[in-house]
Amino acid sequence: MRYLLTLLATFATLAAQAGPPQLLLDVARFRNLNKVEKGAEVEIYVTVPTQSLQYRQRAPKAFQSSALVTLDILKADGTSAYHEVITLKPPVLTDTTIAIKNPQSFLKRILLPDGKYTLRGTVKDQYRSAGGETTVEKPLVLEAPAGPFLSDVVLLSRPAAKSGGDDNFARGGYRLTRAPGGSYGRGADNVFFYTELHNAPVGQALRVHYHLTTPDGSAADADATLTPQSGRPTSIAGQLPMGPLPDGPFTLFVEVYGGPGNKKLIAGHRAIGEHSAAEYAPAGAAVPR
Repeated sequence: MRYLLTLLATFATLAAQAGPPQLLLDVARFRNLNKVEKGAEVEIYVTVPTQSLQYRQRAPKAFQSSALVTLDILKADGTSAYHEVITLKPPVLTDTTIAIKNPQSFLKRILLPDGKYTLRGTVKDQYRSAGGETTVEKPLVLEAPAGPFLSDVVLLSRPAAKSGGDDNFARGGYRLTRAPGGSYGRGADNVFFYTELHNAPVGQALRVHYHLTTPDGSAADADATLTPQSGRPTSIAGQLPMGPLPDGPFTLFVEVYGGPGNKKLIAGHRAIGEHSAAEYAPAGAAVPR
């Protein structure tokens, strides 16, 4: 009887701890290299914070959660361009009072023709019958300017590392570890990022300017030089120190300048992130060792 009461109390605690399941969708658009069919390679980085999932006791000192993630990409007319269902099984825990439960992340790369789409992600907590589902939608526009342009800027939780590997975490000769939701938490002292430059004048050294700013006017800046590659996009990987930037949202601008004295803006893009020095941010998933 005492064990039963303890077990019931444990389930009550787990149900109280679990709020609505959370889903983070980070989307980055890169141009594909197919010259016949113009389009983009869309990277969808999905993160499910397991703090928001309910854990079920499967054996003495063995607790586990389970989530079902559905990804849909809908065309402008409402028809499906992509559909997939993924089951996430976080590692078994021996103690559900652990304050930090590692999130579950995965990345999908999808080739799509240019056009307008809607990305829809749904997470369902498989151990809850009520209030256990959350849906997130994002507009997705795929198009390419005629002149020089930057792809989406991807925020990283660690520096882009040179790599010759060929997997979902490698791009442009780098291995990338994303910062889920663009969040930087306790212990983060730098913002790391990656993007690609297209259609830039070849053979001319360009100036790349990085600018980090917050709503209160705090800012950090840095410059670098870049020589575009011929026939392929040019990778840009960099970092900026957090320094005294306050908690809250920040905006990172990446700008490329050319022309006489490298003073003419020829391409630019931005990314929005969040800094919270008092909390742990979801760790980015990396390629398995």
